Amino acid sequence: MTSPSGRATDLPPQWQARPSDIAVNERESAPDPSVVNPSPMRETLETDVVIVGAGPAGLSCALRLVQLIQSRPAGSGAGAAWPLKPENIYVLEKAGELGAHCLSGAVLDPKALRELVPDWESRGAPLESPVTRDALVYLTPRHRFKVPITPPFLRNRGNYVISLNRLVKWLGGLAEQAGVSLFPGFAGAELLYEGDRVAGVRTDDKGLDKHGKPKANFQPGLNLHAKVTVLAEGPRGSLTKQLIQRFQLDRGRNPQNYSIGVKELWEIPPGRLRPGQVTHTAGWPLTSRQFGGGFLYALSATRLAIGLVVGLDAEDPRFDGHAAFQRWKTHPWIRRLLEGGQLVRYGAKTIPEGGYFAIPVTALNGALIVGDSAGFLNSQRLKGIHLAMKTGMLAAETIDAALRRSDTSQAALAEFENAWRSSWVGKELWKVRNFRQGFERGFYPGILHAGLQWLTGGRGARSRYPARPDYESMKRLAEVSVSSPPRVKPDNCLTFDKLKDVYYSSTSHEEDQPSHLQIADFNICNGRCVVEYGNPCQYFCPAQVYEMEEAPDGSPHLKLNPSNCVHCKTCDIADPYQIITWVCPQGGGGPHYDGM
Repeated sequence: MTSPSGRATDLPPQWQARPSDIAVNERESAPDPSVVNPSPMRETLETDVVIVGAGPAGLSCALRLVQLIQSRPAGSGAGAAWPLKPENIYVLEKAGELGAHCLSGAVLDPKALRELVPDWESRGAPLESPVTRDALVYLTPRHRFKVPITPPFLRNRGNYVISLNRLVKWLGGLAEQAGVSLFPGFAGAELLYEGDRVAGVRTDDKGLDKHGKPKANFQPGLNLHAKVTVLAEGPRGSLTKQLIQRFQLDRGRNPQNYSIGVKELWEIPPGRLRPGQVTHTAGWPLTSRQFGGGFLYALSATRLAIGLVVGLDAEDPRFDGHAAFQRWKTHPWIRRLLEGGQLVRYGAKTIPEGGYFAIPVTALNGALIVGDSAGFLNSQRLKGIHLAMKTGMLAAETIDAALRRSDTSQAALAEFENAWRSSWVGKELWKVRNFRQGFERGFYPGILHAGLQWLTGGRGARSRYPARPDYESMKRLAEVSVSSPPRVKPDNCLTFDKLKDVYYSSTSHEEDQPSHLQIADFNICNGRCVVEYGNPCQYFCPAQVYEMEEAPDGSPHLKLNPSNCVHCKTCDIADPYQIITWVCPQGGGGPHYDGM
């Protein structure tokens, strides 16, 4: 799409200068001092709506906007900004291909899909298999015990085992057919402001070397000015994080809590599982102090998704979620299921589980936050795709009404807050509002709290359970056991080390580019953290991005391997000093979660 010249004529057709854009670009040479971050050397384009993130939330927002456009006669809207055109809905996606960075378990509640695309079956929605059987088992190191009654919230009849990657590709195809402007490989690098209003997004620069200097193919990012910007970046979105901090959108809220989900896709011999069989595990290899469990989802008679989800509030700084997952697979029952099979794909992703009271302000001047970026996820049901899709749709309806009134102020867009709270999204999350926080003191107290919350409609022992950021739970080395957690020696048949799994994630980054993992102070990593926490980044990262090596003088030194990164954001969340910032790499790099 670009050439070394970096001229606008080398850009995608939708971004080539139109007569109405020329004046905007000329004005850019004399930047408005009220704009916080002007870029005189950048092309500037005006549009109506910019959506950052082409996941289920972002694409549902775009599709619902087109439906609203098509539902009324041309010229029926009020205000100079109307009618909105599908091509003026821009969807940016950091992955080079739609769906490439999308990862979930995943079992889909089709409620939102039915609302968005009522004829989804005839249109070929790629839902792999309806759920045919549910089971919950408790594991010990050698045995499994099936729970005789599956809890109501883990009953999945009527739901579907899916590949989120394939669903997103399908939704993207519908959006493209509808005329939406999709831009894979273009990340949102920075928000643009006009005073206290979000005015759009700057896309990422391309063609910078690892020292930040332009190479021959350098292409500066674009300033996309929009009437409304929608942040649908997924968990711990980099722009969302900036926006929340800038305007203190989480003031008075609980801190967001996260888990890390480590997943593998396997091809196994037929006859071992029924298509659509859904099994969840509790217990081993996690301790009673940890929140989490395993899952096995049969997409077909031979295709099996397995994984382990663990809270990022681990007390032991040496706890390694990837290593725990490899141990989990050595359980005799799971080993028998996988024996003779072959690993197909690997991935890891963080999961926002703070619930109702951790959702920040989701509407402000010129912007909305939807899906996992805001924390719309039901941690009790282990589901968030349907909530992401519905919040994207509700955002579209809010935007439609705001543009017709030519009013995109916070007061106008605040209708989104009212909409999601009064919809089935708000009702579902209210019933589990204290669920995740009930497990703060361990698994067994959490079960008691969950039972009490079920009896009291989500309330539990108090109206609002307190919470703290995950990293505050980490103890110093002096406070934990001297012995290291047990590890499994990889055999490359059943169990794998991190580098081998990264290979199966198809992760690829341009090597000669600035690191997208920004460390505020390496002195802390190489000195203080060595003594206090033993450099937990080398354990909690599921892709071996962080390694401690010996410097020439014999002292420990942190080495970064950004090209391994699978974009899970764990480091940004779990670092005890909060000095790691994850930003988007350039050029669409990252994992390729085909079929995941």
